[in-house]
Amino acid sequence: MTTASPGAEISRMLTGAGVRSIGRAADMGVVEFDGAQGGAVAVHMQCPFRVVRKGKVLVGSSDMRYPQKGAGPQAFAEFRTVYDARAATLNGVLGQLRPVVEQVTVGEAGELTVRWEQGFRLEVFPDCSGNVEAWRIFVRGGDHYGFPPATV
Repeated sequence: MTTASPGAEISRMLTGAGVRSIGRAADMGVVEFDGAQGGAVAVHMQCPFRVVRKGKVLVGSSDMRYPQKGAGPQAFAEFRTVYDARAATLNGVLGQLRPVVEQVTVGEAGELTVRWEQGFRLEVFPDCSGNVEAWRIFVRGGDHYGFPPATV
């Protein structure tokens, strides 16, 4: 059993990891990494989040609400939202750059910032006052950490 703080453990899991992809599972945002210690690491977000670079929001959780032009009423179910299009474009860029996580910060109210090379950052900010899981970081079949901690 580890005695390190959850923030330190989360930082250990992600620092040095390669950023693999951004996507979603239904309305939950997903960012996947190739762990620095091996294995896949995932961040699942059920609260507001965004990916930012050089002062510009590249993709955000609210983008899931808007269909791509001409997508029709089934846009969300068919993964044809603005979020899906922007995530696909960003995944192409990430595939070429293959950035690595440089810094991870976990705030006391659950705010999470993951900075990676080339000036990108993932910002996650819980906005629910209840005891509802906002986000989770985990290694498949391994450690799980999240916010609020009691929900994981």
